[in-house]
Amino acid sequence: MIKDIILHLERDPSRDIVRDFAASTAEMFSAHLTGVSFAFAAGIPNYIAPSFPAGVLADLFAESETAARGAIDRFEGAMKRDSLAAEPRLVLQTDFGPPRAFSEMARCFDLSIIMQSDDYNGINNSTLIEATLFDSGRPLIVVPYIQQDGLKLDRVVCCWDGSRAAVRAINDALPLLRKAKAVELFIVENEKTSSESVISGIEIGRHLARHDIKIEVRRTPAADIDVANTILSHVADCSASLLVMGGYGHSRLREFVLGGATLGMLSAMTVPVFMSH
Repeated sequence: MIKDIILHLERDPSRDIVRDFAASTAEMFSAHLTGVSFAFAAGIPNYIAPSFPAGVLADLFAESETAARGAIDRFEGAMKRDSLAAEPRLVLQTDFGPPRAFSEMARCFDLSIIMQSDDYNGINNSTLIEATLFDSGRPLIVVPYIQQDGLKLDRVVCCWDGSRAAVRAINDALPLLRKAKAVELFIVENEKTSSESVISGIEIGRHLARHDIKIEVRRTPAADIDVANTILSHVADCSASLLVMGGYGHSRLREFVLGGATLGMLSAMTVPVFMSH
């Protein structure tokens, strides 16, 4: 069940669609929504602070806090308008920065919602998404910056390769799959999905049927390096409204780094992506 949702609020008003998307998700599941706004990231190290001209740091903090409070004010106004159970949280400063703080907060929620990065406008949420995916232990929805509507579940496409991450994502997405009009299991055939049981999708199909979820199975061949583009093309061709996939990565000195297919999806996504690791 999804009863408690945490949202990363955007300070730029032009990106408030993620707030409206989260509100529609909370409304669909009669869930409580917590909107978190961060002001300045982490504290400035002592060895750097003296190099700043007098007054510059104060101005930076003040500007950042004003933007963060603006996001809170817009959130509160929208929640009153929509009559949703909601709570704003303003974080003025953290010891380790928003990614770690948000991912730790997300552990006590059913679902996180974050907006995609927008490199063209200099907005980078990649580290925030990565930390939440790998460190929170909870699923998240990444909303594309081109999103116009709230959550829709007309056709949900679930990526399937038989892996632990894919299983986790589909299991975590069960509340959404139950509400979907159509659910599709999409399998990219390559050396990683050579098993007949994986390619057919029979076993996972039986499992979902016991949850009263009927699936359609679609398969297409593609090389490993083309998985992200293959998925993106299929999502566009079938007019999917939500994509469910495992968040893949590898460990590097105790830190997780997004895998190629995951990174490719998050860079070029055109629909909201529900992810788990």
